[in-house]
Amino acid sequence: MRKIALFAAASAAALTLAACSEATEDAADATVENAAADTEANMEAAGDAVEGAADATAEAADDAAAEVEADVQDETTAEAKAD
Repeated sequence: MRKIALFAAASAAALTLAACSEATEDAADATVENAAADTEANMEAAGDAVEGAADATAEAADDAAAEVEADVQDETTAEAKAD
């Protein structure tokens, strides 16, 4: 009789652990998926920021070149930009 009760208790404990393990696996899968989605969103945002910075740098370089050209050729920066 003790063996049956012990076996029943061990079986119940095993089922409980198996259920927790499956729930833990599901939670881990969800965490990985969320982390991947967050990483993708952050990479897109970083790419947009880099693109914006590159555009701003190119515009600043064009403005600086126009100022130098205007100084060298004795013209306004608007005239130098038009060239």
